Amino acid sequence: MDNLDWNQLKAFLETAETGSLSAAARRLGLTQPTLSRQVAAIEQRMGVTLFERVGKRMALTPTGLDLLEHARAMGTAAEALAMTATGRSQAVAGVVSISATDVMATHLLPPLVRRLRDEEPGIAIAVIAADAISDLLRREADIAIRHVKPEQPELIARLVREAEANFYASEDWVQVHGHPRRAEDAAHLPFVGSDRSGQYLSYLRQHGLPIEEANFSCYADQSKAHWALVRHGLGIGAMIDEIARDTPGIVRVLDDVPPVRFPIWLVTHRELRTSRRIRIVFEALAEGLAGSG
Repeated sequence: MDNLDWNQLKAFLETAETGSLSAAARRLGLTQPTLSRQVAAIEQRMGVTLFERVGKRMALTPTGLDLLEHARAMGTAAEALAMTATGRSQAVAGVVSISATDVMATHLLPPLVRRLRDEEPGIAIAVIAADAISDLLRREADIAIRHVKPEQPELIARLVREAEANFYASEDWVQVHGHPRRAEDAAHLPFVGSDRSGQYLSYLRQHGLPIEEANFSCYADQSKAHWALVRHGLGIGAMIDEIARDTPGIVRVLDDVPPVRFPIWLVTHRELRTSRRIRIVFEALAEGLAGSG
């Protein structure tokens, strides 16, 4: 596949980004028939099908998805070449999206975003607060904060630190139930559950807490809602220590129980190597999260 046409590659990229031939044509200043011919031409040149129609949208085929990151890398390199030629290679401006659990997005990210905005006012941060893991390969986010190391070789991951979480309850709860300190003290106390499948219960038992399903007074599968229930006296819950320290009216309980340790990974795609904007945000987050413990 020699002499790949750059216009055809741009047609593929814009159609993949927008999911629409008409939207991609508007971005490139082309007519829709012209753009459609360019997409068909690159498919014919490569001998593969890159898109399939799903209603009014153009959805990437598995082959198209596999080629997308390579095409993006070529596009980024071409953009960097053009910027260097015009003396703009050091310019940093645009949006970088960061995915994190809702509780981390609420408590840990805001001061880091503020510091980053002070240092790099041209960069706007889009925070995606969700407990579900965003798919970086499909560009649902540029950077993700995760608690498990990704297995995809296309992603770049850095272990920022090992975080600790302990068990907490509200001051009102402690006034009613006392201050439990040992694991065996938890046997007849209310807890806030995080799922009804038994997974969280199993984890607490493995951690040495002798509790049953009946110990759960309520459930919340979102970490922010889970913490809110703890704050309002519904039961004991686990939380990252730095978040708990910044929460008024919260008391550490089960003090003799070992802390829950878990990794904090910072993950991005290979564009980290070519996008200065994403690299700046990645390094700022790595420094900030490493020091927030």
